[in-house]
Amino acid sequence: MSENIIIQNSELLEDERDMPISLAKLFLIFLKIGSLAFGGFMALISVIEESIVKQHKLLEHRDMLDGIALATLLPGPMAVNVVAFAGYKIRGKLGAIVATTAVILPSFILILTLSFIYFNYGEVAGFGSIFQGFLPAIAAIVISVVWRLGKKTLTGKIELFLAVLSAAIFFILPLQYKIYAPLLLFGFAGLIGFKLFYKPLGVESSTSPLTNVINIKLLLTLAFFISLIVIWFLPLPLEKNSLLFLTLTFASMSLMLFGGGYVFIPIMGSIVVLKYGWLTQQQFIDGIALGQVTPGPIIISATFIGYKVSGIWGAICATIAIFSVPALLMITVSQWLGAIQRSPGIQAAMKGIHCVVIGMIFVAALIILKSAFPVWPISISGAWPTIFIFIAALIALLKFNLDLIWVIPVSGLLGYVFL
Repeated sequence: MSENIIIQNSELLEDERDMPISLAKLFLIFLKIGSLAFGGFMALISVIEESIVKQHKLLEHRDMLDGIALATLLPGPMAVNVVAFAGYKIRGKLGAIVATTAVILPSFILILTLSFIYFNYGEVAGFGSIFQGFLPAIAAIVISVVWRLGKKTLTGKIELFLAVLSAAIFFILPLQYKIYAPLLLFGFAGLIGFKLFYKPLGVESSTSPLTNVINIKLLLTLAFFISLIVIWFLPLPLEKNSLLFLTLTFASMSLMLFGGGYVFIPIMGSIVVLKYGWLTQQQFIDGIALGQVTPGPIIISATFIGYKVSGIWGAICATIAIFSVPALLMITVSQWLGAIQRSPGIQAAMKGIHCVVIGMIFVAALIILKSAFPVWPISISGAWPTIFIFIAALIALLKFNLDLIWVIPVSGLLGYVFL
């Protein structure tokens, strides 16, 4: 009798492990991620990996590498695209919506508040030193992610070579060429991966796996994206300060965003300052600065711009437009990725591409760490708080496996006190 009870209890525990996570819990997890993810694209990616893969085990390392590779090739804010990918992998389309909304919400609320203060009182003070404390901790988080991913992915000399080569190329390339590097490196690494790691499983089906996901709904979705791209190039017969015009502008603009927020800033500036006159040049620069010192992606500056044009509703419309359209494209393409990944050839190519992604993440850690030291060459007497925060955060993450909810706020507090 007792043995039957034990067996039944073990079966119940197994069933509980197999049950999908609730949307409410998924929302809370990504809300926490959105509250801690200071430092830009790779910083947010690293916090996602730390929470979703390491802590909650909702995805595997391979899934994150797939998402990063796909987000790098598609338009839109890359970090939020990875969030949409992760949410979709965990709980389908609803999961993508919930995860994307939750991760943007903290930065949206914060920058909306800062926008109100800025446009009504003219200044926002007190964030600089806190942000400088975040940076070394974020660099430590990214390096800890590189360490974990590298141990699982860079298992041979070829994999290590691809990661080091991609890191070196990304590090030395001028900014204006970095937008083209991912596509070229992914193509090169994919070919190397296919050549070296391809292991056929036997007779493969002659039917393309894409035929299972191409349908009327998908074609209508693609037509929607094409229409937004057309809008980008055509003048709209609408009042430029109207909510509809603002929404369509940011929605079409989001599909022109390749290479991350820093690459896209000049394009956004030419539209909102020179073309439509929504902001002055100084206001635009201040809006970008506020986007940098808030958690989440730097493109959250769209909230600042929308608030200036049409108040709270303008902030809401601009934010939804610039994040939702690329996220929808990410979900659409993710359906293709899931289908074609059944091919042994694609799996081999992705193995090579994963190495490039790790190299990219490592370079991001170096860039974040460099920005944590505003004065070069480094003076030990002046930079010791930053060095201390970085080393302490790295030890806390790698040796003591400390939760990010402790690492990042404490680092910000130390930055406020010592920097």
